Amino acid sequence: MIMNTFGKEFRITSFGESHGPCLGVVIDGCPAGLKLKKEEIQKELDKRKPGASGITSPRKEKDRVEILSGVFEGFTTGAPICLLVWNKDVDSSSYKRIRDLLRPSHADFTNLIKYGGFNDYRGGGRASGRLTVSFVLAGAVAKELLKRLKIRIFAHIVELGGIRAEKKGIASIRRNVYKNPVRCADLKAAEKMRRAIIRARKEGDSLGGIIEGLALNLPVGLGEPIFDNFDG
Repeated sequence: MIMNTFGKEFRITSFGESHGPCLGVVIDGCPAGLKLKKEEIQKELDKRKPGASGITSPRKEKDRVEILSGVFEGFTTGAPICLLVWNKDVDSSSYKRIRDLLRPSHADFTNLIKYGGFNDYRGGGRASGRLTVSFVLAGAVAKELLKRLKIRIFAHIVELGGIRAEKKGIASIRRNVYKNPVRCADLKAAEKMRRAIIRARKEGDSLGGIIEGLALNLPVGLGEPIFDNFDG
């Protein structure tokens, strides 16, 4: 069974491909009456927009969100929320040349075996970083819902390519994380990371990293003792 749905109470279904007409998300479980502004969703989407800096994808996409259902007069209705973004800057010509070349460290071989060659290989298809658009859209809605409970969530890079950031406090993380394209609270380490990314790109290589997520004001006792618990 092939599933593209995640979650229980707040359930999301991701759809679309990297070089398809569009991609987006359907959200089930969002209660009625939540104030939801298109501008707030767009603000989150702009943070991951390609072409925004020298270390992101060179693909040029405006990534304008469209709300197709589940929101009426600025409030959620309780119906499924469907959010969509159209793909504009799509050039699949380079992928035709490597259609039968299975790239290392990518999902080409796995997809070939799993789907028997019927999957959309262009741009990585469903295995593309472009698909994070769906998760950002869903996260933007979840973020507004969590604001009701005064819960704040954010994330930052703590390590990239072996470069470790100095540990920072919450105030410093919130203040500095968007002051650099790497999204690292340690500004000196961020510059080293940026240079490492550029160097790796020139060498045709890639780098791994570690992202730390934080949540403030979570209720005490959230989660279960064995399964469905939180790492802390």
